[in-house]
Amino acid sequence: MKEFDPKKNYEKTKKLIDFKERKKTRPITYNNMGFMSGLEVHQQLKTEKKLFCRCPAGLYQSGDDYDAEIVRHMRPTLSELGEYDGTALMEFKTKKNIFYRIKYESACTYDIDDTPPFPINRQALDIAMEISLLVKLSIVGELHITRKQYLDGSIPTGFQRTGILGIDGEIQLKNKKVRIAQLSIEEDSCREVEDKGHNRIFTTDRLGMPLIETVTYPDMKTPDEVKEAAQYIRYLTRSTNKVRTGIGAAREDVNVSIKGGRRVEIKGVSKIKWIPDLTHNEAFRQKALLEIMKIINERVKNKKDWKISYRDITYDFNQKHIPVNNREKMNYRIVVINLPHFKGLLSFFTQPEKMFADEISDRLKVIACVEKPNMYHSEELNPVLSEKNREKLKEFAKSSDDDAWILIWVPEDDIKTAIETVEERCILAFEGVPNETRKALKGGITVFERVLPGPDRMYPDTDSAPLSIDDEMIERIKKWLPEDIHLIIKRLKKWKVPEDEFEYILSKNLYPIIKKIVNDFELSPVYVSSLFAHTLKSIEGREKPDAEFSYNRIYDLISFVIKKKLKLDIVKYMLPLVYQHPNMDFDSILLTIGFKRINEDNILSLISDLRSKFKEIKKSKDDMSEVRWIMGQLLPVAIGNVELKKLESILKAKIND
Repeated sequence: MKEFDPKKNYEKTKKLIDFKERKKTRPITYNNMGFMSGLEVHQQLKTEKKLFCRCPAGLYQSGDDYDAEIVRHMRPTLSELGEYDGTALMEFKTKKNIFYRIKYESACTYDIDDTPPFPINRQALDIAMEISLLVKLSIVGELHITRKQYLDGSIPTGFQRTGILGIDGEIQLKNKKVRIAQLSIEEDSCREVEDKGHNRIFTTDRLGMPLIETVTYPDMKTPDEVKEAAQYIRYLTRSTNKVRTGIGAAREDVNVSIKGGRRVEIKGVSKIKWIPDLTHNEAFRQKALLEIMKIINERVKNKKDWKISYRDITYDFNQKHIPVNNREKMNYRIVVINLPHFKGLLSFFTQPEKMFADEISDRLKVIACVEKPNMYHSEELNPVLSEKNREKLKEFAKSSDDDAWILIWVPEDDIKTAIETVEERCILAFEGVPNETRKALKGGITVFERVLPGPDRMYPDTDSAPLSIDDEMIERIKKWLPEDIHLIIKRLKKWKVPEDEFEYILSKNLYPIIKKIVNDFELSPVYVSSLFAHTLKSIEGREKPDAEFSYNRIYDLISFVIKKKLKLDIVKYMLPLVYQHPNMDFDSILLTIGFKRINEDNILSLISDLRSKFKEIKKSKDDMSEVRWIMGQLLPVAIGNVELKKLESILKAKIND
């Protein structure tokens, strides 16, 4: 029999599903796969208080800075239909200790479920309404607060209070419209500090902060469309100037499926630029899992006949190969598990640098709480164990040539859960793509996070009365709505602003101030946009202001320069100091950069002497080198006193005479 090579099998299966890098994949490929994707965009609102209590919003603490700590354990409860939610059962299996680190200034008894909710924050409701109208939603007549189950410990109550504010809207992308299913206003969850073994630690500073969730239909048919839709919603919310920005203030959950697969939710994507690779790789991961399903069902005609077998070899196997310290080894059990008819499947390609064995390892980490590395297996690409030990394990597992084996090492209390987890994931392989939530990692790959919650995770909140939404409230908010993003993009294109400047302008909501400068001072839109998207952007990357900087300061700077009858070129030379010292007056900035008023004719009179000096030192016959040299000499006195383009034009004319 030909010797099995896991590395060759990995490459072979990668070709079998025709995996290519995203940049080399054409839209027709996604169409043939039946690619569909939708978004759930979570955005924190910029309010003074939290949503259902009166604690301040936006006060953050470090993981080590807290006044009190409480511990809780999540337990599943029966629904009204007498059923348990799959996520609840999974979380219960983990036997997690959930620790909440509390800072008194940012949390209260409501946060830890010891006090009923206050009436909803009306400031947050107004902002959520504004954004709902921007995405053209039909606003509900009454806001009903419901409870959405969260059983991972991220909310002490085990549920999140949320209410649907509008339904059936749309956004206009470059080449298509994307339907918006709904927008909800809700409270944010805790911030995770650590998740290791059976301990999960959260801080409560973010808990209860007002949040909106914008949900699209699965209208995006390529990874780039998903990114475009996420960017559009980001620009739209920021156009209000009433949302928080920075790390964690906005997070995307991305739902992906292909034909024959199932909806998989990639949770908490913090960077929009990751979305194309994440959705591309998830589509091919599902394609790989469907191929695995096909293979295993051909090998095993009746899934009910398939069973694992295992053997505890704690005292039969040399524990020096187990990557845990000696103290831990005393409490660990070592088990080898046989997987009938799974040969070639553990090393089956699923994602870049990932294989099906990683699907099992991920679940061992999450459900059995066994930190990685947590297993060896028969199809490792770079085996840790010697060939002799691998043969011994095959013998212990009673593994035939058509089987595969897995070696796990687990604390004694978790061994039952670990074995069940391995078996469960292998049984799911017979069904193709499991419904699950996955965590996004850098590089476009994902790891298992939890079982996807069931459809009945929401139920009425008996602590919150319905709130009437009247026409007067809607009309009041309509009065201050900003322009539609697709109309702003249209205007920027008409102005001939380069498209590579759009992201900076829209993400910082700079269009209103750019428009005001262009209209009030009759300046070129291209010049003003470049001043922000290139000059200012570059300064922001290098410098740090000593006080809060407002973009309106640039309007004031241009107004100052025009009133002083200075040339606009000086704006770029003043801007670094204006940014670094927002409270410094403009006259002081002129003194700092050494500006002196000099008559234009006096500056032009210097050209003759500079030409003579250049002839003494010139090293090139290139006329442009003379222009550049003389311009460099004149620059300190010319800036602000004469237009640099005009000066260069005069200089060229004199040289060409």
